[in-house]
Parts: sequence; structure tokens; C-alpha cells
Amino acid sequence: MTAVLIVVVVVLAIAGALIYVGSRVPSQEEDPLLARMNEFTQRGEQISLEKLEMSQSIRDRVIYPLLKKFGDIATHFTPQNALQDVTRKLELSGKSGWIDAPMFLALRFVVAAVFAVVSFVLFTFTIVKQPLSSAILYSMLGTALGFYFPQMWLDGEIKKRQTAVQKAMPDALDLLTVCVEAGLGFDAAMSNVAEKWENELSLAFGRAIREMQLGKVRRDALKSMAERIDLNEMTSFVAAIIQSEQLGVSMSKVLKIQADQMRMRRRQLAEEKAHQAPIVMLLPMVGFIFPSIFIVLMTPAILRMMKVPLFNGTG
Repeated sequence: MTAVLIVVVVVLAIAGALIYVGSRVPSQEEDPLLARMNEFTQRGEQISLEKLEMSQSIRDRVIYPLLKKFGDIATHFTPQNALQDVTRKLELSGKSGWIDAPMFLALRFVVAAVFAVVSFVLFTFTIVKQPLSSAILYSMLGTALGFYFPQMWLDGEIKKRQTAVQKAMPDALDLLTVCVEAGLGFDAAMSNVAEKWENELSLAFGRAIREMQLGKVRRDALKSMAERIDLNEMTSFVAAIIQSEQLGVSMSKVLKIQADQMRMRRRQLAEEKAHQAPIVMLLPMVGFIFPSIFIVLMTPAILRMMKVPLFNGTG
């Protein structure tokens, strides 16, 4: 039994480390190595490679390098189109700054292994003990669940990011309109939004501004931003900006029209979700509320019926 507890503790420790890696997501603009070098420089201390390495967290010193090595091995057995699909989804989720496609593939295999071990131990040595064949079957199911769990998490992060951008766009376009009407250029207005806000949309604006500062044409930078978000509202906004630039239309008028359309779209989505609320609430009501009401209402009647000789078997 002691060996089983040791295995369970080790597996839980690995799972906790993976959860820690996923929750402690560094900023896309932050370079941990550069930050630590700047910290030592400001202190006036002598920097050595060993000291700099030991000053990093366990995540940066151990977990990330291991995932990187596992990822390099996994790429040899993964089709190129699958790697491109993972890279694309990481871009859409906004997580490409801290994990790449090989590391994500390695994370999927590691989580699958953890789920497999936990499932096997759970159904072999605990109070829910099952025959060996059943334990192996549950372990295989746990492996499949663990392999697809990171993918489901990534899809959820993509949806969450797109929803955040969609909610922030009307207010951002209002701020862009005010800045443009005040005399700022469109690039300066985008930079102002990126500096004053801290959300997914401002991060996207900031990345587009940096690309333009590095020499990328505004049209191409905006198109790349729309591709990284993959949202109809953002694609429409970028197309309107590019078209106004080509036709010489007033930028402030275009931004006002876009802001009104985005606000109307946001209102329509809110109304649509409000209409869907009764359907969404139906399952919890049927599964949890109605049985409770049934028990409360029927229990007194059942107790009275049990006292009647015809039903209690004494009559």
C-alpha cells in the first residue's frame, strides 16, 4: 500500500506541475532571461551563467526544457500539416509567445501518460478496485481523455480570446475615433489604445504596431492581425480601414460607422444569448431542481400511503 501511495503522490505532483505551467503564463512581451539580466545589471552584481540560470524558476530551468526535448521527439512522428494546425491554433489562442507546437504536442503526451497512470492506480489499488482487464480498459480511456484534454483547453482559450476581442471592439473603436478626430494618425491612435488598455485587443494592436515599426506595411500588418484573431468583426474592420486608405475616405467616419456596427452586433449577440437562456436552463432544472421538488411534494404522500393497510401489506 505504501508503494501505491508513493505512485499516487508522484503522479499528482506531475499533474500539479503541469497545471502550474499552464496557469503561470508569462506575457508575450516579456523575455524572462532579459528581465533577469536587467535585474542583475541594476543591482550592479557580476553576472555569471550559472548564477543567472539558478535564478530562474523551476518551470524555466526544468519543465520547459523537458517539454522542448519531448516535443522535438514528437515532431518526428507528427505530420507537417498537424504541426501547422497546432501552430495556427496557438496563434489564435494568443499562447504562441510561451509555448510552440512541439512543446504543446509533448504536453499532450505527458498529460495522457499522467491520466493513464492515475486511471490504472485508481481502478487497481483503491476502493473502486476492478479486475485487471477493466483497469487496463479504464487506463486506455484515461489516456485518450488526457491526450485530448489539452486540445479542448486550447479550443476553449481560442473561444475565450475571440469573445474578449469581440466585446472590446466597440469601445476601442470609439477611442480610436476620438484620437483620430483629435488630430492623431491612425497608427498613433492604435498605439494609444494599446498603451492605455490591457486586454486581448490591445495586445493585438500592440503587436501590429510593433510590426509596422519594424518596416511592415500597414495593410499587411492589419491583415496579419485579423488572421491571428480570426473573427468576422475584426476582418470587417481591417477591410474597411484598408479600403478607406485606398479610396481616401475620412478615417473618423469609417471608424464611427464600424463602431456603430460593432455595437449593434454586440447587442444582437446579447439578445440571442438571452433567448437561448431558457433552453440552457432546461437541463439543470430537469436534472436537479425538479427531482428535489418531486421529493419534497411526494414524500409526505408516500409516508401516509405506507400507513394504509392496503399498501403496507397488513391488510
